[in-house]
Amino acid sequence: MSAAPPVQPVPFPPAPGLRVGRAALAVSFLLQGTTFALLVTCIPEIQRRYGLSDGLLPVFLAAVPILAGVGSITSEQLVKRTGARAVLRVVQPAVCLSLAAAGLGSALWQLALALGAFGLLVGALDASMNMLGVGLQHRYGRSIMIGFHAAFSLGGILGAALAGLGSHYDLGLPVLFGTAAAVIAPLAVLTGTRFAGPAELGDAVREAAEAAARSIPWRPLLPLCLAMAFAYIADASVSNYSVKYLTDGLGSREDLAKLSYLGYMVAMLLGRALGDRAVQRFGAVPVVRSGAALAAFGFGVAAVAPAAWAGIAGFTVLGFGICAIIPQVFAAGGRLFPADSDAAVARLNLFNYVGFLVGSPLVGAIADASSYRWALLAPMLLVLAVLPLADRFAPAPAPAPAVA
Repeated sequence: MSAAPPVQPVPFPPAPGLRVGRAALAVSFLLQGTTFALLVTCIPEIQRRYGLSDGLLPVFLAAVPILAGVGSITSEQLVKRTGARAVLRVVQPAVCLSLAAAGLGSALWQLALALGAFGLLVGALDASMNMLGVGLQHRYGRSIMIGFHAAFSLGGILGAALAGLGSHYDLGLPVLFGTAAAVIAPLAVLTGTRFAGPAELGDAVREAAEAAARSIPWRPLLPLCLAMAFAYIADASVSNYSVKYLTDGLGSREDLAKLSYLGYMVAMLLGRALGDRAVQRFGAVPVVRSGAALAAFGFGVAAVAPAAWAGIAGFTVLGFGICAIIPQVFAAGGRLFPADSDAAVARLNLFNYVGFLVGSPLVGAIADASSYRWALLAPMLLVLAVLPLADRFAPAPAPAPAVA
């Protein structure tokens, strides 16, 4: 999940029902963060239940972001016909059902179907949530998207904690995923009744979508696209392999290993809470450079960790570093094209999927050929590649005053 896109101010005040719609969407982000964290922190249990080899695991993991991209594109067409609210109301409970299905099967084809459905639905969910969020932000006329993505991080913390408890008490995937789906799906249905609709948003979603569809040149955005991809390769590496590295590489207990993702998400949440102040005080370029260096250091600590506690510490440090990069990619893109910031954000967000698509197979293939310690060095080097790109995050210089 990414941070707030820049905002185009609007001349009208928010409608009275927008606060309720905003709170409901924040709950939706939290529920999705919980669902996603439950799945990615239970990868070792999924492998064991389905007899999935280490060589085949990256194939299954890579299929999820590919199908998420398909789901995202498909949802854009559905939104044009029915609206973002209608799509979100359907797909979020369905994502919960696909999570339950991933824990109930026993054959590889059943896992493939469950993860395939999860990928398609998550793509549609991600797109419709963010479309609705951008519509709300467009109506508010100020940045509110950071709060939604902070709610996703909070949900990730909750999901990782629940997965840890499930491992500690040996609940098993059918009970853990089934119970989670039985609780989250009704909450998602109830929350969906309070989403903002045409009465509150007016044409805000359509106006934001039209702005995002405007044509802008690719070339000025390419350095930022690379930075986004590198950051999400790092994020995918943690999401898909941090728990597995601690269990297989460091011999950790599974309940303790889940603290790696929990620490990462806590750091992301804290970093997002403090990041804007750091940028205001020090500037975007130093924050991005220090974030990239800190993230690489976190990978290094995890790669050489002698025990589980050091690995958890490394992934936590990594979270503090990565959280500084992603929001600033969007902010820098908005500064490049202030009149078409929504279009710039849409372009940059594509590289979220690129990062996830590359990250999982890259780390998995290197780990299968050597070890997870060596595999973690690949995303570490890619994060370091953000350092020479940091100058592109600088605000445009102010125009020189006219000479009388």
